Amino acid sequence: MKYLKRTVAGVLLLTVIPILVLRWVEPPTSAFMLQKRFKAWWNKDNGFKIQYRWVNWERISPHAPLAVVAAEDQKFPIHWGFDREAITDAWQERVEGIRVRGASTISQQVAKNLFLWPAKSFIRKGIEAYFTVLIEILWPKQRILEVYLNIAEFGNGVFGVAAASRTFFEKSPRRLTREECALMAAVLPSPSRLHLDQPSSYVLRRSDWILEEMDRLDRISNQPYLYNL
Repeated sequence: MKYLKRTVAGVLLLTVIPILVLRWVEPPTSAFMLQKRFKAWWNKDNGFKIQYRWVNWERISPHAPLAVVAAEDQKFPIHWGFDREAITDAWQERVEGIRVRGASTISQQVAKNLFLWPAKSFIRKGIEAYFTVLIEILWPKQRILEVYLNIAEFGNGVFGVAAASRTFFEKSPRRLTREECALMAAVLPSPSRLHLDQPSSYVLRRSDWILEEMDRLDRISNQPYLYNL
C-alpha cells in the first residue's frame, strides 16, 4: 500500500506540475508537433518544417475563439471538460454501426494535442480524460481557448492561429476577419485533408454554417458569446 501511495503521488506530481506551469507559460511545442517532426525525419522528408509561433490572447482576432467554439464545442463555456450528450450520441452511433461523429470538447483536444498521440484506443481516451479534468480544474476557460488556438493544426505542419494567419492570409492574427476565422475553423476536423489555401466546396459550406452559428450564439446570449470567459 505504501508503494502504491508513492506511485500515485509521483504520477500526480509529474502531471499536475507541468499543467500548472502551462497555465502561465507558453508551450514551446506539443506532442502532435513532435510526432510530426519524427514522422518527417523517419520518412527522410528534409523539406518539412513546423510553423509555430505563440501569440497572446490580446493579439488574436476576437472572431477566432468564437469561430472555433461555434465549430467544435458550443457548450464550451458551460461544461466541465466533457459533453455528455455528444458522448452518448457518439456511443449510440457506434452501437448502431453508424460512422461515429466526433465527441471531443476543446478541453479534450487541448489535452490530446499537448500530451498524447492521435491513435484511438480506450487507454488513450482514459489518459486524455485524466488530463482534461486537470486542465479544467487548473486553467480558466480563456486560457484553454488561448492554448487551443495556438496549438491547433490548420495545415500540414502549420500550428496555431499566428502561423496560419501569416501562411494563408498574409496578415497578423489580430486582423483576421470573421469570414477568415470561420474558414480556419472549418478545416479543424482534418487539416491534412481539408485545405485553407484551396478550400473545397465542403469547406466553404462548413464555413458558411460556422458563420451562421457564430451569429446565432451572439444573438441568444444578448452579448458577445464568450464575453464572460
